[in-house]
Amino acid sequence: MYELIYSPSALKELEKLDKSGRERILTALERLRIRPESGDIKKLVGMQGYRFRVGDYRVIFDIEYEKIQILIIKIGHSKNIYD
Repeated sequence: MYELIYSPSALKELEKLDKSGRERILTALERLRIRPESGDIKKLVGMQGYRFRVGDYRVIFDIEYEKIQILIIKIGHSKNIYD
């Protein structure tokens, strides 16, 4: 299993979400932690990392295979996340 590491900005955005949205994202991230290659994941173009779709929200992350870590870089609504 991979370890999830959150950036300060990702934690701040997660705290801003309503309870149901936050729980949905945390549940999806728990699944990602167990199987990082599964789910609706795409490599980002022009940026380092991947995007993970959770309903209307997106999670931008990177995987460090050597350290067995997933770095959660950014969390936000799909209309704002790529700004």
